[in-house]
Amino acid sequence: MLQFNTALNVNAVVRTLGALAVFLGVALLAPMGVALWYGEPQWWSFGVVAVGALAFGGASWQVLGGPQGRTSDLGVREGFAIVALSWLVLSLVGAAPFVLGGVLESYTDAFFETASGFTTTGATILGGYNPGIEEIPKAFHFWRSLAHWMGGMGIIVLTLAILPILGIGGMQLFKAEVPGPSADKLTPRVRETAKRLWLIYVGLTAAEALLLLPSMTLFDAVNHAFSTMATGGFSPEGGSIADYNSAYVDWIITVFMFFAGMNFALHFRMIAGGRITVFEDTELRVYAAVGGTAAIVIALGTWQPTMEVLPDTYRSEMEFAGYETIPEALRYAAFQAASITTTTGFATADFEVWPPLAKGTLLVLFFGGGMAGSTAGGPKVVRHILLFKNSFKQLKQLVHPQALVPVRLGGQVVSDDVLNGVLSFIVLYFALLGFGIVVMAAMGLDLITSFGATIACLGNIGPGWGDVGATDHYAHIPLLGKWVLSFLMIAGRLEVFTLLVLLAPAFWRR
Repeated sequence: MLQFNTALNVNAVVRTLGALAVFLGVALLAPMGVALWYGEPQWWSFGVVAVGALAFGGASWQVLGGPQGRTSDLGVREGFAIVALSWLVLSLVGAAPFVLGGVLESYTDAFFETASGFTTTGATILGGYNPGIEEIPKAFHFWRSLAHWMGGMGIIVLTLAILPILGIGGMQLFKAEVPGPSADKLTPRVRETAKRLWLIYVGLTAAEALLLLPSMTLFDAVNHAFSTMATGGFSPEGGSIADYNSAYVDWIITVFMFFAGMNFALHFRMIAGGRITVFEDTELRVYAAVGGTAAIVIALGTWQPTMEVLPDTYRSEMEFAGYETIPEALRYAAFQAASITTTTGFATADFEVWPPLAKGTLLVLFFGGGMAGSTAGGPKVVRHILLFKNSFKQLKQLVHPQALVPVRLGGQVVSDDVLNGVLSFIVLYFALLGFGIVVMAAMGLDLITSFGATIACLGNIGPGWGDVGATDHYAHIPLLGKWVLSFLMIAGRLEVFTLLVLLAPAFWRR
């Protein structure tokens, strides 16, 4: 058995990454099966990578300790390292079938697409010099959506549920994977928590797929259900959900996007019969109020009953004439508000051609995100609540300097440590946003596109503004820019701290 003498337990990290590689190898058999079912010749590319992942996982397990690894807990450092490195390794390995199968020529493009899948961002490089979305084989559509679905709840949490060996040190992994203001455990055991989360996740996914079947093929319904519940946004259709031109499809997906943006602990409580306490949750009320208000404002901004409405969903800025009826305007507004709020990124319209009021409202939603404990990206609603409460606290103390004004959430006093963590997150989040904008601009992108690409990738939203908007793609981004945006996707998915802590020198010191 190999041993490394470092501040970090390298054996435990590599052994656990090996276990995740085994899981990835098994997962790759699913798109291989889809390719065989549809008679697509690229099936072997998934098989080769699956065998390689299984071989690496088995070898690392055997060489680095095997069952002896169960005797020692994973520490905090190991938890952060495993979670951060897992997203990198899984994206690197998961990109290989795209190149081996000849779907994409550039490994950078393949990594970007795969990282976008696992991080549930939904930004795509398909288009331009690459094949269009509708031109790639079905197996690769399924792999994109499956990567979404696995990354949505978190591969680490999934592995806690199905691999008992990772139950040791599980809380460190769970905290790193769910790094919001608090990790809401449903049961005393992390493995049981993970199992219950995934049962709810699978149940909601299956329910959405069944409801979509009247208007979609089984293949499309499953893919869109995977993407919706993961708040990812990949679609087998080039025009996303707009290609179905169905109010029924729009409303079904809108409802499930809302569910996906909720804290999954609340879903559990609702199933357990705690509906009243669920609706007393402050974050849920704010989340619903923000989404509902945004939908109404956007609907009013796009409702223009006196104008002639053009049939084409995607109009140029000079052609957009609004929606003729309130129900129609509300349908498009609610869908796009839910899509951006939950960072799903589906589209039924090109929102960049909407009137200023509608566009301005959506722009604000780009900085929101869903609830903590959901599959959504972004800063999360609870952090905004705590920021506002802390700001009002500071205002009160300016008037009454000697007063003790606690910040409360859900009837509980929020500690200064939590408030400091929220403030630190916001500072680092905007620092990364500024970094991304400057790097994109330095590579020749215009300011709107630089901002749009950065906020869309950091917030795991997918479509941005400018040349990466709802009807565009990321193929034209320079090579270095794609790696920077991929880094931002992973940082955003892990809520900044989990990835950046690995760059701190103190992390590697004894």
